[in-house]
Amino acid sequence: MGGESEAQVSTFLGVDFGKSKIGLATADEETKMAFAFETLKNDKDFLKKFKEIVLNENVKTIVMGMTKHTKDEQSVKEKMDFAKVLEEETGIEVVFQEEMFTTKMAQENIKMHGGRNIAESDDKEAARIILQSWLDAN
Repeated sequence: MGGESEAQVSTFLGVDFGKSKIGLATADEETKMAFAFETLKNDKDFLKKFKEIVLNENVKTIVMGMTKHTKDEQSVKEKMDFAKVLEEETGIEVVFQEEMFTTKMAQENIKMHGGRNIAESDDKEAARIILQSWLDAN
């Protein structure tokens, strides 16, 4: 028999896209509880780091925030293009979840829990809110 004694639990990965930083959150299939995971710089090394996370965390579905009620077509196009790159690079489906007010909610959550350096944490907390909203709806 092979060395794998137990099946690995699949993971959902939440993504809060930003031009300079991208927040990530994870949740496993069993608990369906989202946790803030990491914030990555949106730079030339992003895809390499992202693919490592997808592999290490056994990601099955990528859940990306998307504002449905936006007049900013450029923002929507950037997110759609970004999602397409993620799908092509990882071979994993990207699904969208409404993200209206998630950054504001994230900042309030961090403040409420006595957190400092809000700007450093709000991306991954926003990703957690996006992912949890999707989990609750599915």
